[in-house]
Amino acid sequence: MKFYSTNNKTLAVSFKDAVFNSLPADKGLYMPEHIPQLDPLFLKNIQQYSLKEIALEVASALLENDIPRPELKKIIDDAINFDAPVKFLTDRTAVLELFHGPSYAFKDFGARFMSRIMGYFSKTDDKLLDVLVATSGDTGGAVALGFLGVEGTRVTILYPKGKVSDVQELQLTTNGQNIRALEVDGTFDDCQTLVKQAFSDAELNRALRLTSANSINIARLIPQTFYYFYAYAQLRSQGIDEVVFTVPSGNFGNIGAGLLAYKMGLPVKHFVAATNVNDTVPRFLASGQYEPKPSVQTLSNAMDVGNPSNWVRIQDLFSGSLGELKTMISSYTFTDEETKAGMDSLFKECHYIACPHTAIAWLGARTYAQEHPGQYASVFLSTAHACKFPDAIEDEVFAKIELPAGAEALKGKEKLAEPLKVDFEAFKTYLINHN
Repeated sequence: MKFYSTNNKTLAVSFKDAVFNSLPADKGLYMPEHIPQLDPLFLKNIQQYSLKEIALEVASALLENDIPRPELKKIIDDAINFDAPVKFLTDRTAVLELFHGPSYAFKDFGARFMSRIMGYFSKTDDKLLDVLVATSGDTGGAVALGFLGVEGTRVTILYPKGKVSDVQELQLTTNGQNIRALEVDGTFDDCQTLVKQAFSDAELNRALRLTSANSINIARLIPQTFYYFYAYAQLRSQGIDEVVFTVPSGNFGNIGAGLLAYKMGLPVKHFVAATNVNDTVPRFLASGQYEPKPSVQTLSNAMDVGNPSNWVRIQDLFSGSLGELKTMISSYTFTDEETKAGMDSLFKECHYIACPHTAIAWLGARTYAQEHPGQYASVFLSTAHACKFPDAIEDEVFAKIELPAGAEALKGKEKLAEPLKVDFEAFKTYLINHN
């Protein structure tokens, strides 16, 4: 499979080049040259397949012959070694839990798959691979744990000072080995801009072999399609065929993967993009004017993105047609006050403890269901374990959370992070001097 730039469809490269280059030279994003259609018989009987079996079918279709199927199976078996269960809270409302991986966030799917893809392609290369990643919260921990100890790689994580939760910060700053963390005195958008500038700097790219672990990397997007197909398989096993997915959305990679799955043949009635007050996309769908703005800090910090990178991929999937986009996507935005009320209602009505991102997804699902009643299954995505957000959850409720294995072990670990101002020359100097 070749992958083209969203800015120039004639600029097509191999999957390996797309993974390691991350960003095309024209600063677009890579997309598959064509969207493969999955076998209708496979989809009809999808409830008979496990998550790993589904992942292998989907990845094989998207990558074609880039990686031999036996090798791809090994990568998936190693990377996707945790579950993504659909749990019904009412007869027609269910949550897709994506936090059962090592960093307790959905980004484990992308980070673990990508690290092993890079390891596979790097076997014959002698030069160290420098992985740069900007995080608004969960990406950093997932990438850190996904790449920890992976031979031939070094990871540099940029995160906004004071804008991630304590658990998130510990997950990305306490690893050591081949993982480095930079505490940026700015926003996530500032971190993301620094990373993008690094890929555009010729001198830096001559000195280092750079790649990205952000959702701009196509190897992050592909494995996120897996759990949409798997969720549908679980619904089919209960006799449900129609589904609306509600996705808490920040950089729009997660819902972008869902839309890619839809384009590959996954039967989906509709998607809902639920955001916090960083509402660039909801405003665009309402007005037709795409007007990014500086990000605002909220309780749902992993969604604090003012200019979502992956939106260009979604527009590309729909050939830039606003009408088609609006047919398939609805979007709602919620304040911190509404988010808190959503967490409270979820707990009181469904006995479910949710992180702020998950609560926003539930609010979006509920709003859409009120406006569009029907017999479909409303599935909202839980993208992070509630234990990562003690400051956002009432103490009395937080005390009821069953901590996942490893969460307690983070406490007391030494924070290993260096301060960095929003200054590309300072970032460049750091990378060169610490080579």
